[in-house]
Order: sequence, then C-alpha cells, then structure tokens
Amino acid sequence: MTTFDLFGVGLGPFNLSLAALADGVPGLTCRFAERRARFAWHPGLMIPGATMQTSFLKDMVTPVQPTSRWGFLSYLVAHGRFHDFMAARFDCASRAEFTDYMAWVAHGLESASFGEAIAEVDHDGDAFTIAGASGGRWRSRALSLGVGLVPRIPAFACPGTGCLHAAQWLDRAPSVAARRVVVIGGGQSGAEIVLDLLGRRDPPAHVTWISRRSGFWTLQDGAFIDQFFTPGYIAAWRRQPGPVRQEALNEQKYASDGITQATADAIYRAVYDRRREGRRDVVLRPGREVRAIRAGRRGQVIEARSADGTVECCEADLVVLATGFRSAFPDCLHPLAARFRQQFDGSLALEGNYRAIWDGPRETPLYAMNHGRHSHGIADAQISLAAWRSAVILNDLTGRPLFDIGTDGTDPALVDWPGAAPDPLARDDKNATSAGPPPSRRIVSTAISD
Repeated sequence: MTTFDLFGVGLGPFNLSLAALADGVPGLTCRFAERRARFAWHPGLMIPGATMQTSFLKDMVTPVQPTSRWGFLSYLVAHGRFHDFMAARFDCASRAEFTDYMAWVAHGLESASFGEAIAEVDHDGDAFTIAGASGGRWRSRALSLGVGLVPRIPAFACPGTGCLHAAQWLDRAPSVAARRVVVIGGGQSGAEIVLDLLGRRDPPAHVTWISRRSGFWTLQDGAFIDQFFTPGYIAAWRRQPGPVRQEALNEQKYASDGITQATADAIYRAVYDRRREGRRDVVLRPGREVRAIRAGRRGQVIEARSADGTVECCEADLVVLATGFRSAFPDCLHPLAARFRQQFDGSLALEGNYRAIWDGPRETPLYAMNHGRHSHGIADAQISLAAWRSAVILNDLTGRPLFDIGTDGTDPALVDWPGAAPDPLARDDKNATSAGPPPSRRIVSTAISD
C-alpha cells in the first residue's frame, strides 16, 4: 500500500491550489483524487458571459509564488493568448476562461488522479487510510479535504421536474419557452439566471425574481473592501472576541455575497426596455421570504411573506432555487465522525492553520477547505486567498517556512485593524517619556472622527 505525505480528497479550486503549490516542494509526496473524469467547476452555473469577481492574478499560485509554472499568466503564454488577453484590458477573466486555466493546471499535475471516487477515510493510529470506490487503497500522513459545498435546499422546496437548484441550471437545461419562471434568491447566482432568462431567444412567458433581502444588493467593491481579503485582516479578525467577529461577518455580507454591478445593471436595463415597450412580463420582488411551494391548478403556487406580514402568492411552471450552498460533513469521513469537532452549521471546526480540530495525533493533520467561515471570516469561500491558504497549510505540514505568508507583523498592513500585530517600526513603549501613557498601552495618534 503506497503511503503519501499528503492525500487530497476532491480537486476543486482549493485543493487544486494546494496541489499546484505542493508540486514545487522537493521530497513531498502527494496524491489528489477527484471523482469526476475531468476537472469541472460548477458546470451547471457556467452561464455564457459570466465573469470572475476577483483579479486573474489571484490564481492558484501567483500571490505566494509568482514564479510558479502554474500561474494564470503562464497559462496564457502556453496557449498563445498573452498579448491578446492583455490588449483586451479585462478587469477580470471570464469564468469560462478561468475554469479552462484551472483544468490546464489540474490535468498537468502528476499528483492529480481523475475518475477516482473516495469511499472511506479512516485512521489506523499512525496514518490516514483511504479506500477508493474502485478498489484502490492508500495511506497518508496528512489529509486535505476539498470536496466542496452542497446545494442548500430550503425546507419548503421539493426538487423535481418543476423545481431545481441553480447548480443544475445548465446541466438540466430546462425548457423555459412560454413558461412562467420564478427565481428564488437575490445573490449573484439568482441574478445570472434571471439575466440568462431575459436574453433567451425562446423567452419565458413571465419571470418573477424573489429575494428575502430588502433590495437587490450589489457587491461591495473597492480598495478598502478588498482589504478584507488579505492575510493581515484575517490575522487581526481572528484575534477578536466571538461577538465582534460575528458583527463583522454580518456587516461584510455584501463584500462577498452581492451582485456584480455589471450583472445588476444589465438586468435593470433589460427590465427598463421591457417597461418602455409596454411589457409587464418581469416582476422583481425583494423583501419577501418564501414560506411554501405547493401544487396549484395551473402549476406551482409560491407563497411569500413580506416584513409587515403581508402574504403574496404567484404561480410558476418552473421554480429555480438560487439559495446558495452549505457545508456538510463528507460521507467518506463518517468512520471518524465522532472524533471531529463541528460547528453549528455542520462545518468542521478549524485551527488557524486550517487543521480540523479532532482527537487524533498532531502528527497526522486533516486540513479542511471551505469550512472556515466561522474561524477565518468571509474570505474563506473566495478564490482570492486560495494560494495563501495553501501556503499556510504547506508551511504547517512540512514544519518549514516554504512560503512567506505575511502575517508575522514584519510587514505592517496598510490598514491598522483592531487586533492587528503592532507595527514593528512604530515607536516602542520603552521610549515613551515619563509624562506619556503607561508602558502597557500602545501609543497611536488619530484624527477626531464621528
């Protein structure tokens, strides 16, 4: 039975980043198993025209190892598109091209194995034991769990012929011509599906877009918003007490979960043009919470309630649940389920280095991808910090500073976040005059604010 230093279960973007960075570490033996025959990233949502929400430089490796051969720019050069891409002055790559880039990385890595579903993961006291569905067996000192999130299906919904999750939108390719379609969910996925419906050559008879949010909120964007997606901010955020963390998560919701301005504007203009032409075939209903979906005489009846208690109903031939995704304890890990600490939402509890908290030996860590919203903040589910997280994990796994992860305080952050490590170049307390504050206080100067 082959033994590895690191075995990855699943090969989505996060484990892919880990595999790409690990590829350049001498002496580190790795294997990453993916159940699909080829790399894919939310294929059901690969709607034409969809773009990434982050810079193409925040790829699998570049933020921590810009000389790696697995960067997005290397991909462009390898495909003869570097000059054409740069001349286009894209702010972000299209989702299709970025997925093609990730597939190029995945199928170029010797450590990646496709068409290999993992049936069970256990631990023999010294290492993890991994059993493949096709009969393969391996051992590994460390495990990286990257199986992704699962669709969130609300209790009121019953997926079937006339109701599907947004993740299946292109896979199922339902007929919408002359049908009444209701999209539930006011985030980016819901917006992209609504925009897709409005641009169809075989248009639906009617589209209703329902969101429990008070408005169709656009993504918070800009230089200061991007600071939430930096290693320095995560380090500072983790030093805050639980209630402060939660308040920050609530405030930052639309920094990661809003609609891109381009998508929102495109929908608005499409609806405006319809109104100008006298058409009333699109209804936008924010501030409503769907409570039930039931069978009606002419299709499905969607019952929603507004904040003032008003109940509204509409009918649909097709319901699309753009209700997001959730963490779930992976089936393959059930032999060890009782040994891990879990969060209230089913995600694994993590240490700062992305180790799952469990009762096993420290020498055999399990690293969990996409389980750190409560431990690492809103950036955890975003590609922005995928390379940085991979660097943190590899530094921890090897016990060596292979990569500069920028959280040791030697390079002060642009923003002085509460809880951040003191600026090492700032005036030391021991140099304060006797007339100054007591030595235990950090000395800062600030302008008066409201």
